[in-house]
Amino acid sequence: MWISSIVPVRKKNGQIRVCVDFRDLNNACPKDDFPLPIAELMIDATIGHKALSFMDGSSGYNQIRMAPADEELTAFRTPKGIYCYKVMPFGLKNVGATYQRAMQKIFDDMLHKNVECYVDDLVVKSKKRENHFHDLRKRGIEIEQAKIDAILRMPEPQNIHELKSLQGKLAYLRRFISNLADRCQPFSRLMKKDVPFQWDEVCDKAFKSIKSYLMKPPVLVAPVPGRPLILYVAAQERSVGILLAQKNDEGKENALYYLSRMMTPNELKYSPIEKLCLALIFSIQKLKHYF
Repeated sequence: MWISSIVPVRKKNGQIRVCVDFRDLNNACPKDDFPLPIAELMIDATIGHKALSFMDGSSGYNQIRMAPADEELTAFRTPKGIYCYKVMPFGLKNVGATYQRAMQKIFDDMLHKNVECYVDDLVVKSKKRENHFHDLRKRGIEIEQAKIDAILRMPEPQNIHELKSLQGKLAYLRRFISNLADRCQPFSRLMKKDVPFQWDEVCDKAFKSIKSYLMKPPVLVAPVPGRPLILYVAAQERSVGILLAQKNDEGKENALYYLSRMMTPNELKYSPIEKLCLALIFSIQKLKHYF
């Protein structure tokens, strides 16, 4: 019999949530490889719709019953005794895959038409009613302004923790920023162990360049099915950069996706043609769902 322990976790609002530590049980469970939707494709699928309704399943996981034979495996100890779940709890290894499978079965004939589903988050979309959007507009995919403002208001990092916070915010916007890895290259040496944190002019120039870029961020578009895609790859001295684009009805190229990453020490030794091949392989791995 498996018996797990309870763990108190502080929520963002300061309240305490009591969770069950299922790590030992999860390590003994085989993984359910049922695929989750690709977030980028779900975002692209909303373009052109004039109304979007977002819904979150209320205690979604708890709406699915545990198999009776598996209930006792979820047992956990409390000061009042040992209890187990009769419904699917949060924290088990395969609950996300199980819930996604159920949602796809329920919304089978609606998915990718007027419903998109990512686990317990649903989007119902319509092309018939005009409306204004906060971060998705008729003309394309835009960065949420609050995400931009959070970076523009940031002072220069004073320590490694503040630098990690900056890089975390930039990672959220990486699809929109061309050659992000190259722009952040001056920061990389500060992330190394046993290197004193010293914000110099090179770092400051890179930080200001990123802020300047975000003052006028690009508007991306969703790919039009059946229309050729254009892939640009570039190998910088220490990074690779990719742009996925597509021509619109007027023949103008529109950006769909920016992608970049730093090279490893071994990759820095590659010849120029090998670096271009590296960029091509990287783009295929990350953007294969578009092809």
